[in-house]
Amino acid sequence: MATMPPERHAPSQPPVRPAGTRRVVRRLLTLVAAVAVGAGMLTAPAHAAPSVDEIDAQIDKQWEKLEPTIEQYNKVRSQLKVNKKKSADLQKKMVPLELESALAMNKVGDIAARYYIQGPSQDLGALLVSTRPGTLAEQLVILDRLADDQRKQIAGVLAVRDKYNKQKQKLDALIATELKQEKDLATKKKQIDSEIKRLTAMLPVTSIRPAGCPAIDGVVSSAARTAIKTACAQVGDPYVWGATGPNSFDCSGLTQYAYKAAGISLTHFTGAQWNEGRKVSRSDARPGDLVFFGSDLHHVGLYLGNGVMVHAPRTGKPVQVSSISTQPLAGFVRVT
Repeated sequence: MATMPPERHAPSQPPVRPAGTRRVVRRLLTLVAAVAVGAGMLTAPAHAAPSVDEIDAQIDKQWEKLEPTIEQYNKVRSQLKVNKKKSADLQKKMVPLELESALAMNKVGDIAARYYIQGPSQDLGALLVSTRPGTLAEQLVILDRLADDQRKQIAGVLAVRDKYNKQKQKLDALIATELKQEKDLATKKKQIDSEIKRLTAMLPVTSIRPAGCPAIDGVVSSAARTAIKTACAQVGDPYVWGATGPNSFDCSGLTQYAYKAAGISLTHFTGAQWNEGRKVSRSDARPGDLVFFGSDLHHVGLYLGNGVMVHAPRTGKPVQVSSISTQPLAGFVRVT
């Protein structure tokens, strides 16, 4: 029986993949790499521009440094003004004293020169040769007394003049010190003012379209934005004396209600609200600042910028938007 030859096995080779499969793998690897890169980009720290509140906080810190400097500057200037006046007054008082002193010294000088050039006067010669009992002794006493009085008069004038001179020297030294302080403080104030100006220039402009009020484009903090939207939502609500909302208001009741929504507590009284924030000038006023009227601070509204405010005017007039120029302006207060 014939035997079959042993089976021969071909060498092992890797399976051949279709070209389409290779393209799919490459695309998959590319996609995975892109996702990895994207994930890295997403986890990189983002440097967002600082908000109004953050910049305001920086300005407040600078202001805390600036205010004591300003007050010290004002103190030095006030003292300097007083001391300059004192120095000028002393100078005026010294003029007649200096004249009196000069005249007295000239008189003494004339007497000394006359006796040196001419010798004793006839009056003195007559006294010296007089034989009348008691005359010489009496006249010598009189002349000595007159000379003593003259010496005392001159000494008195000089003493007063020296006293004023010493006082003036002290004042002049003080004025020189205060002038240097004023210069140093002015330099510090200028540096801090420059920093505040830089920070203020970074404040972003915010656009608000609150219902019931005109569109607002300006620098507005987050708390002021909430207060504005809250106050504007009350436009049309009636004025009721002593009311603080939610359906009727008086002037300070409206501002209190608006800022309460922003988490800021204000007293229901215009005079108190005047002191519950930082005073700002009209040129620096922003939307959201409180705006006060009358020397007695009898009225307050919420400033919207561009010379208008939202406020609760009076009985018979509901909460509304109106110009700030209809009443005597007292000033602006920033509570945020």
